[in-house]
Amino acid sequence: MKAIGVVVLVIGILMTVFTGFNLVTKKKVVDVGPLEINKEEKTPIYWSPVTGGILIVAGIVIMVLGQRRS
Repeated sequence: MKAIGVVVLVIGILMTVFTGFNLVTKKKVVDVGPLEINKEEKTPIYWSPVTGGILIVAGIVIMVLGQRRS
C-alpha cells in the first residue's frame, strides 16, 4: 500500500512540474515510387496543475492509511 502511495505521489509531483508535452506523429503525404514525403504533426497534450496537486494529496493519504494498517 505504501509503495502505491509513493508512486501516486511521484506522478503527482511530475504532473505539477510538467503541465504537458507534445506528441509527434509522422503522416505520409506522398508516396510515388522511390519518392516519399512525410509530414510531422505535433499534437499538444496538456493537463491542469490542479490534477497533479490532487494526486499528491491522494498519494499522501494512501501512504498514511498504509502505515496505520500495519
